[in-house]
Amino acid sequence: EVTKRTFAADPWGGGIRQPAVGVLQTGVLHSRIMHTVVLLAVALSFLLSLAMTAAVRTWSRRTGFVDHPGGHKQHGSPVALGGGIALVVSIFGPILVGVVAARILDGGPPPEWLPAIIETHLAGIASKFSTVLAIAGGAVALHIVGLIDDRRALGPWPKFAVQLAVALFLAGPVGIRAVEALPAPLSIAVTVVWIVLITNAFNFLDNMDGLCAGVTVVAAAIFAVASMRAGQVFVPIMAWIVVGSVLGFLVFNFNPASVFMGDAGSLVLGYLMAVLTILVTFYDPAQNSTPFGVLVPVVVLAVPIYDMISVVVHRMRLGVSPFRGDQRHFSHRLTRRGFSARGAVLTIYLATAATGLPAIVLPTVDWLGAILLLLQGVCVVVMIAVLEHTDLDLNEAV
Repeated sequence: EVTKRTFAADPWGGGIRQPAVGVLQTGVLHSRIMHTVVLLAVALSFLLSLAMTAAVRTWSRRTGFVDHPGGHKQHGSPVALGGGIALVVSIFGPILVGVVAARILDGGPPPEWLPAIIETHLAGIASKFSTVLAIAGGAVALHIVGLIDDRRALGPWPKFAVQLAVALFLAGPVGIRAVEALPAPLSIAVTVVWIVLITNAFNFLDNMDGLCAGVTVVAAAIFAVASMRAGQVFVPIMAWIVVGSVLGFLVFNFNPASVFMGDAGSLVLGYLMAVLTILVTFYDPAQNSTPFGVLVPVVVLAVPIYDMISVVVHRMRLGVSPFRGDQRHFSHRLTRRGFSARGAVLTIYLATAATGLPAIVLPTVDWLGAILLLLQGVCVVVMIAVLEHTDLDLNEAV
C-alpha cells in the first residue's frame, strides 16, 4: 500500500520511507544508479525534443502555422508556431512509456538489467498509472485549447474555463491536493488556485524569446534536486524529463527564436510545474524539518509569480484588462533600461536561480537558517521591483 505523502516518504516510487536527515550522504541524491537514470532521462528527452521541434518547425512553416508580427509583439517577421506540440510529445512520451513499462514489469519477476532503485519502487510507479494518465489528460486539454488560441485567438475566458475545469478534476476525483492537512474543501480550493495561478504565470512569462522555456529549465532543475533530497524517485525523474525536453526546444527558441511554443506550450509548462510542486510535501512534523518547507514551491516559482502579479496590478491600475497583452513585463522593462533582449532573458534566468536555489535546503535547515534563506529570496524580489519601477511611468506606451 502506498503511504501518505510526507517529507520523507516516496509515494511516487513505492511508498518507501527514507531518512529525512543525511539524504545528501546516503539517500537517493548520491545513488550512482539514480544519477544514471537521471542522465538518461534528460538525454533521451532532450534528443526527442530536438528532433520533434525541428520537424514541427518545418511543418508549421509549410502549413502557414506562424505567428505574424504586429501590436505588442517584438519579432519583425513571421515565426513558426507549434513548438508546444514538440514539448508535449517529448515530455509525456517518455513519462507514459516509463509508467506503462513499470506496470508491465510489475506483473512478474523483474529483469536482471533493471536498476535496483527502479526495481525497489516498481510497484509504486506502476500504481500511479491512472494518476499519470489523468495528469496527461489535463495537459492535453490545455494543449488543445492553446493550439486553438494560437490559431484563432479565443480570448482569455475560454482558456480560463478549461484551466479551472482541469484543476477541479485533478483536485477532486483524481485526488492531487496541496496541503493535505487542511480540511478537504479548503485543500481542494488551495490546489485549484495554485494550478490556475502557476499555469497563467508561465503563460504570461512567454513574452520574449527563450524566456518561458529557460525559466522552466531553471525552476524544474531546482525542484528536481529538492525532491530528490526529500527521498523521491518518480517525481524528480518527471522533472528532469521536463528539463531535457525544454532544453531541446530552447535550442530553437532562444533569441533569435525560429519557433515559438505559443499558448499550446506555455499553458502546459505552467500546469506541469504546478502539479509537480503539489506531488511532494516538504514538511512532516514527525521528521527533522521546519514548517517553512511548505514554501518550497513558492520559493522555486517566485519570479514567475511576481511577474504575473506585478503586470496584472499595473494593468488594473490603468483600467485595462489583466489579460490584455502589452510590454509591461519585467523582461520588457529591462530592455527599456538598456539591456539587450538576450541580456534581459539571462538576467531573469539568474533571478530565478537566486530565489529558487534556497529551496533545495529549506526543509532541512533550522528556523534561523530558513528565515535567512527566505529573506534572501525576498531581497531578490524587492531588488527586481526596485529595478523595474524606479522612475517608471505607468502611462508608458503599450
